[in-house]
Amino acid sequence: MSIQELRNRTKQFAVDVVKLCRAVPRDWYVRVIGQQLLRAGTAVAANHRACGRARSDKEFCSKMGIVVEEADESQLWLELLVVAAPSVAGKEHTRMLREATELTAIFSTSLRTAKDKLHARKKAATKT
Repeated sequence: MSIQELRNRTKQFAVDVVKLCRAVPRDWYVRVIGQQLLRAGTAVAANHRACGRARSDKEFCSKMGIVVEEADESQLWLELLVVAAPSVAGKEHTRMLREATELTAIFSTSLRTAKDKLHARKKAATKT
């Protein structure tokens, strides 16, 4: 998957999160969960974009780590939202939960690969 495709995918996830959060019931405890989801879900896209502006491999790994955390946190809030507001359950919620899970897996793999490359470069530099 290209960087642009991932960029589009994370942006669409953020848009979907915004739409879902606008539709959650107005009970205070549901709103709190919705606010957390809104923050984390939109942060996935924002922080993924920031990865493209990393000035070093180490900074890229740091920023990608944040993307992984926010995607995983989005997954948690989606899971909790359906418990707090069962009316949210449905195809769209299920699709978004699956997307959060997939994004977490994609970015976790990307982070692991970047860290492996970073360690390999450090190891090679110390040998010369």
